[in-house]
Amino acid sequence: MKGVVPVILGPTASGKSELGYRVALTLGGEIVSADSRQIYRLMDIGTAKPPREYRRAIPHHLLDILDPDQPFNAFLYSQLARKAIDSILQRGKVPLVVGGCGFYIRALIEGLVADLPASPPIRRRLIRIAERKGKEFLHKLLSRVDPQRAEKISPRDLIRTVRALEVWLVTHHPLSQLQSQGAYSRAEFIPLKIGLRVEKKRLYRFIGQRVEEMIGMGLVEEVRRLLDMGFSPQLGPLRSPGYKEIISYLKGEIILQEAKELIKLRTRHYAKRQLTWFRGEKGVNWLDVGDGIGEAEGKVLALYREAIEIC
Repeated sequence: MKGVVPVILGPTASGKSELGYRVALTLGGEIVSADSRQIYRLMDIGTAKPPREYRRAIPHHLLDILDPDQPFNAFLYSQLARKAIDSILQRGKVPLVVGGCGFYIRALIEGLVADLPASPPIRRRLIRIAERKGKEFLHKLLSRVDPQRAEKISPRDLIRTVRALEVWLVTHHPLSQLQSQGAYSRAEFIPLKIGLRVEKKRLYRFIGQRVEEMIGMGLVEEVRRLLDMGFSPQLGPLRSPGYKEIISYLKGEIILQEAKELIKLRTRHYAKRQLTWFRGEKGVNWLDVGDGIGEAEGKVLALYREAIEIC
């Protein structure tokens, strides 16, 4: 019989880690992270990794497995996550996938498929940019994020340029990389998708609070240590929200208060992209967490027990 695996997803700062931890405690489960930044060692504060007391009490998988300069992608994530889930199920435990990287979650459950995700709003925005600044401007942007693909596209080929940028903006992975990975099969387990929904003003307040907490916990020192160790500011993980802005602060380009406000802004934008992605996911059981994680925990447990009975 296939195992039922709860998949707790939602935007950043919505309470996924706390909910996953509480459900795992009740079910005697283990957590498989679905976060594209928490895989990196030395990046703890800026990626909002689960507290150490959580990790001591509950086994967490796919945290701290790479250095920031080591390459990683959705294909590798899927392989490692499926292996971890199979191991947990074989030991008679309950695996819980917890995270906000929609592309990783989709790759884990469905596999990478030929028809890569699309976003008409992003496509329209790119076309408007081309109308204002020219096709060559978009092609230069593509050269920065996916030089391998840009080499194969004429600067005058607007349709293919827009498509490549669209895929990169939606998945955060170069189209050339995704095409080289090919397709692979669906997962063998039964996913129980549970999405956390937070009212926008409340979510933005949570994001602001988290950023202030990160600064208080030592985010500046964390970033300085990474740079002192020789990691390039141009690495993808160090250009993500929180790290890029603190690097600018350490370079003297902006003051700390400006860095904090930029982190909050970029994180809000990231949360909006996450929500757009998840709204396109099929079969998600959405839970409003305005009344607190405790009520959401009860609903998750009820959904899980119902799924077990059906299966």
